[in-house]
Amino acid sequence: MLSSIPLPDPGPLILTMQLAAVTTLVLLVLGTPLAWWLAHTRARLKPVVEALTALPLVLPPTVIGFYLLVLMSPRAPLGAFWVSLTDTTLTFSFIGLVIASVFYSLPFMVQPLQAAFEAVGKAPLEAAATLRAGPLDRFFFVAAPLAARGFLTAIVLTFAHTVGEFGVVLMVGGNIPGETRVISIAIYEHVETLRYAEAHVLSAIMLVFSFVVLMTVYTLNRRFPLKTV
Repeated sequence: MLSSIPLPDPGPLILTMQLAAVTTLVLLVLGTPLAWWLAHTRARLKPVVEALTALPLVLPPTVIGFYLLVLMSPRAPLGAFWVSLTDTTLTFSFIGLVIASVFYSLPFMVQPLQAAFEAVGKAPLEAAATLRAGPLDRFFFVAAPLAARGFLTAIVLTFAHTVGEFGVVLMVGGNIPGETRVISIAIYEHVETLRYAEAHVLSAIMLVFSFVVLMTVYTLNRRFPLKTV
C-alpha cells in the first residue's frame, strides 16, 4: 500500500530548507544588533522602529509581497542596480526570495532576542565593565551566553516561519521549478491540479515539521529559563 503512494519531487523541499537556512543566517547577523539596540536604547524613535519591525505580523503577506515586487522590479532603483550588476533580475530568483523572506521573518528573529537582552539586565554588563571588559567582550562573553535561550528560540522560529511562507514568496518568486518553487507553492500547485496524493505527502511533512518545531521551542523554554538580573 505504501508503494502506491506517489513520492513527491524533493526539489521544493530542498529549496525550502536552503531558503530557510540562508534567511535565518542573514537575520541572525542583521537582527542581533537591531534587537540589542531596541533592548537598550531610550531614543524617541524606538516605538517607530519596533512598529516597523512588527509590521509583518499584521500585514497580509500579499501586501508585503506586492511592495517588495515593486521595489525589486527592474524599473525600480534597487532592481535596476541589480540587473546592471549581475544581468539578472531580483524578482523570480532565489536571491529575491531571500530578500523577501528576510523582511517577512524579521520580527521572529528580533522580538525573542530583544526580550532576552532585556531580561539579562544591565547589572552583569556593568560588572564586566568594572573588570575592564570591552563592549564586544561584554556582549559575546556575558550578554550572549545569558541570552542563549532567546537565540535558540529566535533561530528556530525564524527557520520555521520561513519554511511556511506562501503569499510573499509566490508574489516575489513565482513558481519556477528548481529556482523558486518552495514546498508551500508545490502543495498549492498539487491541489490546483487535483493531485491530492502528492499534496497529502508534502502537507504531512509540513505538519510533522511544525509540530517538532513547537515542541522544540516549548522544551527550550522549560529547560533554559531566561536569567533575569
